[in-house]
Amino acid sequence: MSNPHNDKVVSHDFHKEEAMKNKKIVILYERLSRDDEVQGESNSITNQKIVLEEHALRVGLSNIVHMTDDGLSGLYFDNRPGYLEMMEEIEAGNVEAVLVKDTSRLGRDYVRLGICMETMRRCNTRFISVTEGIDTINGDDEFMPFRHVISEFYARDTSRKIRSAYKAKNAQGKRVSSYCPYGYVKSETDKHQLIVDPESAEVVRRIFQMAMDGLGPYQICCALKVDKVPIPAYYHAQMGMGLHQGYSFPDPYNWSSSCVTSILSRKEYIGHTVNFRTRKHFKDKKSHYVDESEWTIIENTHEPIVDQVLFDNVQRIRNKTKRRPDGWGYIHPLSGLLWCADCGGKLHIHRITNGKDKPTAVCCNYAKGSAFIRSGIVCESGHRIDTTKLTEVIRDTLKAIADYAKTDKKAFIKSVQEMMAAQKTDDVRKQNRRLNQCKKRHSELETLIVKVYEDNALGKLPTKRYETLSQSYAQEQEDLEKEIAVLESHVEQYEDGSGKAKRFIQLVERHVDFTELTTAMLNEFVAKIIVHERDQKGKIDSTQKVEIHLNFIGEYLPPNLQPQPLTPEQEEERRKILQRREWNKANYQRRKNNGKHKAWEEAYADRRKERLNEKKAALLEDGTVLGAVALAPVPLAGNQ
Repeated sequence: MSNPHNDKVVSHDFHKEEAMKNKKIVILYERLSRDDEVQGESNSITNQKIVLEEHALRVGLSNIVHMTDDGLSGLYFDNRPGYLEMMEEIEAGNVEAVLVKDTSRLGRDYVRLGICMETMRRCNTRFISVTEGIDTINGDDEFMPFRHVISEFYARDTSRKIRSAYKAKNAQGKRVSSYCPYGYVKSETDKHQLIVDPESAEVVRRIFQMAMDGLGPYQICCALKVDKVPIPAYYHAQMGMGLHQGYSFPDPYNWSSSCVTSILSRKEYIGHTVNFRTRKHFKDKKSHYVDESEWTIIENTHEPIVDQVLFDNVQRIRNKTKRRPDGWGYIHPLSGLLWCADCGGKLHIHRITNGKDKPTAVCCNYAKGSAFIRSGIVCESGHRIDTTKLTEVIRDTLKAIADYAKTDKKAFIKSVQEMMAAQKTDDVRKQNRRLNQCKKRHSELETLIVKVYEDNALGKLPTKRYETLSQSYAQEQEDLEKEIAVLESHVEQYEDGSGKAKRFIQLVERHVDFTELTTAMLNEFVAKIIVHERDQKGKIDSTQKVEIHLNFIGEYLPPNLQPQPLTPEQEEERRKILQRREWNKANYQRRKNNGKHKAWEEAYADRRKERLNEKKAALLEDGTVLGAVALAPVPLAGNQ
């Protein structure tokens, strides 16, 4: 004989339809969450059905219908199909009575429980809680609101215990998240330990390398789609892990920019465990991201996939200015690295289309008035510079520094130390002195707080006076902590240069040749480039100062590139150039005044225009091809 309490949902639906045809129904509502399962069989769905059916028979209720929510939390009401269907029937006036094992089966939010009970009262629906002895046919239960509060308190207490368990795991240096980052799998012997997954880890390394090559998240996505690299969710589902097992993927290779951006910013890939990225109230359905300052980072807990230098460079590239393509879709390798010395704005790289393919950088705040509308800043000059020549200067500088660092490491480290020591100005020394004073005062305040507390506890200091002093000391301590943090960040910028010099040498040793600069090399070596205006504005052959700030060591020039005084012969040559320039300028002005220059322009205008259009057409054809290549999906390294 089959057990009636184990009937399938289909049979209950059939009885419900038959019951609703005849008269009002009696709903037996059962709910079980994952937290309730730990209490054993007493709260199981089967046990609840038995208890409710027996009680309904005892009080003379028939025409019963079961409505069940299995595995759903009582904190939420809008995602329980059984509860929602029950409330629809109640509001439609089709329900005579509702039976539950106890009120916590209805839910654990006292506000929503109150609304539910009021709806039943308004619709003349009888409510019975079997184990609590509640039956509204006998009158209202005065303790009902307190039971609702106690029911919610149980959920709060459970949430607190879960948070405490997570904090205990975090204190032991373990991961609190069950999610395994893409590129890793959980160890078979220790589920808290991550081990590198060779196949997905290689994809992570390629993503970081493509970012170093100057590709943005969208371009990286295009490359991954071309190579048909599975997205992380699909890859994990195929391996039988993750949160998307059994999920249907219409396009398993449809990478998103947000996914690539997340991979590029995760510190797990340098071997660190990051806990408490998100936080939520126990009534929230979704977690909310918190500020990075509230994360808990446990360093060196597992094998890294990328090294620290590569990770730091990618973060610097991602956090700096946006890389801007020109009109043909081509992004110059120096894009995002150039800054104006006068206004501090970015230099945008354009391609001149007056018959010459000449990438030129111009200050973004120099636009003859419209810049003020855009940024509120107007630069007095364009700070124009030929990026082709600038790239050559950077290449020669890097080559000279690399040769010097390789041939004489000790001398290189010593020169970097001396350079950074020279940067310690009087202002920095004052900051250091002030930092020591703040730390000393902070320690004294801690002693004073303990002292006034002891005096108050022994009756030597009145409570009112104690509260005033305690608040004053606490406020001063808080202000000092903020000032200490600011001072420490300033002082750290002028640390001893030996460590930075050694890191720069390690970076140099990764490259064999500096004859040709790639985008990745520029991003590795160059932090920023500050461009000054030409010494003679408008003169293309005039000297122009450029500050090249390198990673780790800042603005540095080896001895063989230090500026040297001009020889008498060079001085004479420079004088002749300036004299010739002044003569040409005077000659041009004279021809302009007597009308001969205008006559020459009119005579050759058509011929010059025709030749210029021919050059522009050729450049446009080349530029179209260049743009098509720049915007096309880039295949992954190793698959070309």
